[in-house]
Amino acid sequence: MSNLIKQAFEDINLEYNELIKTKNYVGNQLMGGGWYVDNTIYLKWTARLDNLINLVCKPESNYCKNFDNAYKGTYSTNFNISIQLKAVLDALQADFEAGYLTSLKYLVQADVFESELEQAEELLRNDYKLAAAVVAGVVLETALRDLCQDNNIDIGSLNKMNQDLAKAEIYNKLQQKRITALADIRNNAAHGKPDEFSSDDVKNMIREIESFLTSYMK
Repeated sequence: MSNLIKQAFEDINLEYNELIKTKNYVGNQLMGGGWYVDNTIYLKWTARLDNLINLVCKPESNYCKNFDNAYKGTYSTNFNISIQLKAVLDALQADFEAGYLTSLKYLVQADVFESELEQAEELLRNDYKLAAAVVAGVVLETALRDLCQDNNIDIGSLNKMNQDLAKAEIYNKLQQKRITALADIRNNAAHGKPDEFSSDDVKNMIREIESFLTSYMK
């Protein structure tokens, strides 16, 4: 998961470079004006930055506060706000890479998850789709258990934890349905039913779990 977050930083920096290329001066010398960037690209970039900050920081962190203050900046063009938000991004990335934002538990768990998903991918490449699905399912169940512990929700079966997490609005009903589908693959694999799913299903399962970990595990 840590590699996925590093990739997210790389992607959002590349998107920033593309955003700045759209810089354009609006107005004239007599009436006044200012520099602006394409607003559609700007909104997409700020949304992704907001999501990334909330992924690696607690809501009460200075990074969240600095993002809000800069984004709501009064009398600023979206170009000027972009420059301020890029400073927040640079500081966030530096602190993340230095390990200042990450707990020991997060580091250990992220490495374990990443290693096990890589193991699942290797098993799948060697046509062991049953074993790959079981290993990926263990990662998913462990992640749900951690989420329950972090949110004072009772530990139970995978499906029960999935229901309780959605009920507590830790994630939405759509995510709950996705996890239910992943759990079905895991259960069929554990009970030796290879005809109930394909190798592509397992490949997508691994990708879905990676996406889930990136979005919900902090």
